Amino acid sequence: MNKIPEVQIYDTTLRDGTQAEGVSFSRADKIRITERLDSFGVAYIEGGWPGSNPKDMGFFEAVRGRVFKHAKITAFGSTRRAGNPPAEDHNLRTLLEAETPAVAIFGKAWLLHVHQALRIAAEDNLAMIADSCAFLKQHGREVIFDAEHFFDGYSDNPEYALASLLKAAEGGASTIVLCDTNGGAMPHDVARICEQVKAALPAAVQLGIHCHNDGGCGVANSLMAVLSGATHVHGTINGIGERCGNADLCSIIADLELKLGRPCLPPGSLVHMRELSSFVYELANLHPDTHQPYVGKSAFAHKGGIHVNAIQKDSRTYEHIAPEKVGNTRRILVSDLAGGSNIMAKAAEHSLDIDQKSDEARAILAELKHLEGQGYEYEAADASFFLLMQKMLQKHAPFFTLEGFRVIVEKRGPQAPCLSEATIKITVDGDTELAAAEGDGPVNALDRALRKVLNRFYPEIAKVHLRDFKVRILEGEAGTAAKTRVLIESGDGDSIWGTVGVSENIIEASWQALLDSVEYILFRNAAGVSTSPDGRKPERNPGQ
Repeated sequence: MNKIPEVQIYDTTLRDGTQAEGVSFSRADKIRITERLDSFGVAYIEGGWPGSNPKDMGFFEAVRGRVFKHAKITAFGSTRRAGNPPAEDHNLRTLLEAETPAVAIFGKAWLLHVHQALRIAAEDNLAMIADSCAFLKQHGREVIFDAEHFFDGYSDNPEYALASLLKAAEGGASTIVLCDTNGGAMPHDVARICEQVKAALPAAVQLGIHCHNDGGCGVANSLMAVLSGATHVHGTINGIGERCGNADLCSIIADLELKLGRPCLPPGSLVHMRELSSFVYELANLHPDTHQPYVGKSAFAHKGGIHVNAIQKDSRTYEHIAPEKVGNTRRILVSDLAGGSNIMAKAAEHSLDIDQKSDEARAILAELKHLEGQGYEYEAADASFFLLMQKMLQKHAPFFTLEGFRVIVEKRGPQAPCLSEATIKITVDGDTELAAAEGDGPVNALDRALRKVLNRFYPEIAKVHLRDFKVRILEGEAGTAAKTRVLIESGDGDSIWGTVGVSENIIEASWQALLDSVEYILFRNAAGVSTSPDGRKPERNPGQ
């Protein structure tokens, strides 16, 4: 029998999330995210504040009349202004014009804001809360009341903070949400206050929680609220939001479902968590947080040899859940901390049959540690490590021979841009080809020239493009003679792979990484392999 969600998830990515620095969603973006959130199974989707800008109202107009499988579209706004009758208040009227089944309005629960921000009497604020909720309820809306700065207000004057909630309930609010608007509350205080509020509210009124992450406790505070009686939880996907962000729904949902046994999604939805996280990062034009709990690329990455050995025997030794439960994958990293188990795991990923106790395995491990001592790093360069293993096993056959290349960087005048040009000559099966190309920089020119010269022999190389290019100086004290490590991420539309090069000459280091990138894809295509070395499908690089 399917479990019925015990906790309602209220997503405010499209409203609170857009207050994050550097985040802006177009109307089309918001519609696409809404469709994904509804498919995922959240109970409410807060689409924006229709009274604040035309774009948000445009969103509500675009989704008007659409039937969603799981979510109620919700419009957000404030209580009426002081002195305005509800029927004449512009904000309340626009909330009705949005024509959403649910509306969320915020009101002041902290006397500091009543006196300093609104500059009205305490009684007037309570009246604004009560009749605003009543007006929206009378027009057939489900009313959610967000008690702004509630925990600060309760600590300052618990009687008044509670009175603001009771007035909202009297006015018709079916859900009362306690907001940690400043994000500074502590989990033990949230638990204590939620228990007291739950006991004071009418039984028919649902208790909710809305946390920010300024103190780093957004997720913890949300979970403590649920354990103390809340059944309605606000947050954003990936925790995006103003200042330090909102409570991260990716962690909250996984913790509720997997740790606390409190269903909050339709059965089978949780496995799409990482996919949803990546989708929102892409539309927000943000780089994913690789160390994000549950959905980050590194959430189930293992580096230490002892850890890898234990994981291979029983994944529970170093994984708190199976990564597949949230749509993630296990990754085995290779570095100077690696042991034989790391080598075996990476070999298995590439279908290479190596005995852990063999001379080949010991030789690969020794070479890995030697190269990492020289500055190479293979954690983000699985393709280079695969080629290293192939060479150590004497299974590598080059697809072409470099006869030479030349890179020219020219600047014609103080105000003129730098011009870069690369010429390269290669030989394939006795046939020599020469090509030249220009680029935005020397590495870009070399990359274009290489792919251009190979195109006649390997047409599939035209699909390959350089996705990301990172440079790190390894020995800063050596100045301009320091060693440089270059990491390159390449893709062909179907998969992505990473390669590495190290040299005192940045062009030589870049060439090593480019060479590995091209040789890896040529080998993969020749062998009919269709996945990236780390199992990833391509995600657009927001920086491109």
